[in-house]
Amino acid sequence: MIPRYSRPEMVAIWEPQTRFKIWFEIEAYACEALAEIGVIPKESAAAIWKNAKDVTFDVARIDEIERVTKHDVIAFLTHLAEFIGPDSRFVHQGMTSSDVLDTCLAVQLKRASDILIKDVDDLLAALERRAFEHKMTPTIGRSHGIHAEPVTFGLKMAQAHAEFQRCRARLVAAREEIATCAISGAVGTFANIDPRVEEYVATKLGLKPEPVSTQVIPRDRHAMFFATLGVVASSIERVAVEIRHLQRTEVLEAEEYFSEGQKGSSAMPHKRNPVLTENLTGLARLVRGMSAPAMENVALWHERDISHSSVERMIGPDATITLDFALARLTGVIDKLLVYPANMQKNLDRLGGLVHSQRVLLALTQKGVSREDSYAYVQRNAMPVWRGEGDFLTLLKKDKDVSGKLSDGELEELFDLGYHTKHVDTIFRRVFGRA
Repeated sequence: MIPRYSRPEMVAIWEPQTRFKIWFEIEAYACEALAEIGVIPKESAAAIWKNAKDVTFDVARIDEIERVTKHDVIAFLTHLAEFIGPDSRFVHQGMTSSDVLDTCLAVQLKRASDILIKDVDDLLAALERRAFEHKMTPTIGRSHGIHAEPVTFGLKMAQAHAEFQRCRARLVAAREEIATCAISGAVGTFANIDPRVEEYVATKLGLKPEPVSTQVIPRDRHAMFFATLGVVASSIERVAVEIRHLQRTEVLEAEEYFSEGQKGSSAMPHKRNPVLTENLTGLARLVRGMSAPAMENVALWHERDISHSSVERMIGPDATITLDFALARLTGVIDKLLVYPANMQKNLDRLGGLVHSQRVLLALTQKGVSREDSYAYVQRNAMPVWRGEGDFLTLLKKDKDVSGKLSDGELEELFDLGYHTKHVDTIFRRVFGRA
């Protein structure tokens, strides 16, 4: 991923030096286990750690060897032997390349998950703060983009909070599923390496042994992991699109923070554009797009092929780095979001009281009017107001079919905005555990 959309902590997980360090740890822990069960000398296992644990691997040297061997793991093992010396003959005993590659990828994805979960926690904190800040700030709810009935801006934030609670739970589950270790040798039969070695390495790396690894860890695990990232990205986009709509000039109920010296357009000095949330929409598309090849990786030939390898070398870093950046960016947007309650109230009033039409409809049915007639009475008074021809409450009071059932006082009571917020505390308790 390009530096523009990258953050250092996540990038570090995918750097070659990190990868080779994990490869070494896998090999060294395997040697420890082999020594414990008497396959190799304990002095040799100790020497392997001593001679290479503090090494900075020469990435250029490994690349140079790989240009000859055409095999990355062999190139690494050759370079490793340059540090270890004669005891290097015990390294990679009974193992195959996928034991190293797949176990390393599990470690990297597990570490990436930890960062992403922390990112979501930061976002949840920002959403909770803004939700309670605007818990009772009235605004118009929209369906099909059209004014429906009143809600509060706090409820919009609470909805996002509940959604990202689910995202967090999915990431935790994805982390659990991806964190498996395979040290089972060629075609996964343990013919040349004892299963106790796998168990030992798994414990040391905080992983679980893969029950049946063939020669690779089954890719349904990875498909689930990257699909989860795609779902999280979609939730990011949903919130981003909501903010983009609220920032439109005709709406302007909320907008991204516009910093001192910021420019919105090279041509029009007046512009304040929702560039961050538009950026998030684009980044979400990228992360979502990486879930499809991960699913296509599930169907490998027999016990293994490497059609998945090139895919994962790209989507592993790119998906996690991009999602990490996007979550952090959305947290910043929410944290600094400019909210305009006065504009919300103005928009609420824009349709002359039509947002209370359902209350009038239901009140008429309670007075004995059929639902069909009630709907007709309310709608015939609503449509002129929709066209800008009068005030809804005034027209209802003049309608004999309506006024014959509902007094002026009863009608006025039906236009109480507070009616629509009476269960906000209930919803907040469900989302946050407090109101």
